[in-house]
Amino acid sequence: MYQRSKRSIGIPSTIMRHSPSPSTPSPWSWILLLCSLVVGSSAFHVPRSLVPRSALRSTEEAALPSSSTSHAAPITEINRRRNLAIISHPDSGKTTMTEKLLLYGGALQTAGAVRMKGEQRGTKSDFMEMERERGISISSTVMSFDYNSLHVNILDTPGHQDFSEDTYRALAAADNAVMLLDAAKGLEPQTRKLFEVCRMRGLPLFTFVNKMDRPALTPYEIMDQIEAEFGLETFPMLWPIGDGDRAERGTKSQVRQVPMSDLETLKEHINDEELYEKLLEDQEILQELISPLDMDRVMAGQQSPLFFGSAMTNFGVQLFLDKFCAMGSKPSARFATKQEEGKGKKASHDESFDEEGDELVPPEYEEFTGFVFKTQANLDPKHRDRLAYVRIVSGSYQKGMKVGHSRSKMGKKYNLAQAQALFGSDRETVEIAYPGDVIGINNPGNFAIGDTLFTGNNLIAFPGIPSFSPEVFAYIRNPNPSTYKSFQKGIDQLLAEGAVQSLRQRNDDGGGPLILAAVGQLQFEVVQARLKSEYGVDSVLEPINYTLARWADGGWEAVDKADKDGKLFGIMILQDRWKRPVLLFRNDWKAASVTEEEKYLELKPWSKPPLFE
Repeated sequence: MYQRSKRSIGIPSTIMRHSPSPSTPSPWSWILLLCSLVVGSSAFHVPRSLVPRSALRSTEEAALPSSSTSHAAPITEINRRRNLAIISHPDSGKTTMTEKLLLYGGALQTAGAVRMKGEQRGTKSDFMEMERERGISISSTVMSFDYNSLHVNILDTPGHQDFSEDTYRALAAADNAVMLLDAAKGLEPQTRKLFEVCRMRGLPLFTFVNKMDRPALTPYEIMDQIEAEFGLETFPMLWPIGDGDRAERGTKSQVRQVPMSDLETLKEHINDEELYEKLLEDQEILQELISPLDMDRVMAGQQSPLFFGSAMTNFGVQLFLDKFCAMGSKPSARFATKQEEGKGKKASHDESFDEEGDELVPPEYEEFTGFVFKTQANLDPKHRDRLAYVRIVSGSYQKGMKVGHSRSKMGKKYNLAQAQALFGSDRETVEIAYPGDVIGINNPGNFAIGDTLFTGNNLIAFPGIPSFSPEVFAYIRNPNPSTYKSFQKGIDQLLAEGAVQSLRQRNDDGGGPLILAAVGQLQFEVVQARLKSEYGVDSVLEPINYTLARWADGGWEAVDKADKDGKLFGIMILQDRWKRPVLLFRNDWKAASVTEEEKYLELKPWSKPPLFE
């Protein structure tokens, strides 16, 4: 804890202040301490903690062999890619932060969009009708810009817990994440969940404490919360003195740097005796408490660079962007499962949650590989389009290239005649793209979340993206038979997006009643709203009184045995889209008792799609 522990010191080197422009009245609002930063070559290596093997083979030993036709990406293009997922609890300022990053990246001309009401102006990241009406993010979006010779991909994610699956999918495509915290609230429930996801994925995690223009917790309290909750050390890149009414708002300003050793000049620029004394006191405390910045530990997700600022007033945003570009991980290598051509082997549907495969695919690998982490219908409602969002892992996308598909028969190829760079709901055709980039490709209906696309002679599959246990369930039906085709099309496309999960009675191939399953009620509202606005159809939901789902790891054989023995009384037995058994329970106690009594019936609160078919 920061009140008690003592560690070695990362010596602060300079002080930064936010000074008003000459035409602005004089009271100083912020004093920021810029701690020393050395970015070594370790920032550009695959962190060993991402590798789930007790004995790691080297990249050269584990990397897949390539074919004679090279789709290799230039090293210079790989090295200049950075992608960043922005995650937070609702109302922490995530959309505002995203807009300001886009502004400083030159991707937007105006950053006031998030504060406008009605139809005056909308944000780039929240483009769906329901998002604009409710002022919340419902779906993850991708936006890109060039900044200081780097190409930055931003993945903006929903903050509401009902859409946590969509956030998890976006994190699967990320190499870095920044967690936004509300300075007045610190860690919140959704913040805690997202921290755990980032740690599980081994992502380098940056922390930005937002809304420092309002009354806030002390920096020590926030650092204490993070370490006490997660055992994660933080390293403050900036140090705020004052918050709330001590922070001047609405002024144009510039940043000055003053060496900490030059106390006379420092005191002159602060021009406030109380703030000056507070800064010296904090500096002394930090020298006792803060461990040095260790980029290897940052890359492994074991230490988090900590920033303070206010996205609404622009303070600290550009400095964060600069430091992220200097410190963030370039596209990383990923493990995959390989199936050689001509072999009939299928991957098990019952892989472990963190199973990552046995072949390392570095971004320098000469073949193109990528995976679908999101699908989206009706980005352009006039054309009823369907897109698959593909995160490129290795090689380069080239217009017109042919790729294999992990769940299609070996040898079947798909022509990627056109790919698009994405910017919220806007799109632009691209001729070429590289590892770390996210491209949108037309989805003929064959590409699903978690699928792998590849070139070369080896069928490759990256780990599937899991679905988590839903907690609300309802039958959905069409009240107007005359709109059957539109209703069915809408349902099929929304299910393909993963807007909700679908369940059916055993052996039902589509003719029986459809059950929707969701993490939260808001997902149902989104489905009904989109069916109405995008497909022009009404829908009726009939709730089912169950509260959680579990997938039976032993398959139908184990379920049938337990059912025959009378152990599944009061439990609803269904199948998922892959026809695997799913059990619905009314409470946690019932699920736990079944697992305890029937050892052969292992139940899982998540599922993954099959790697191969």
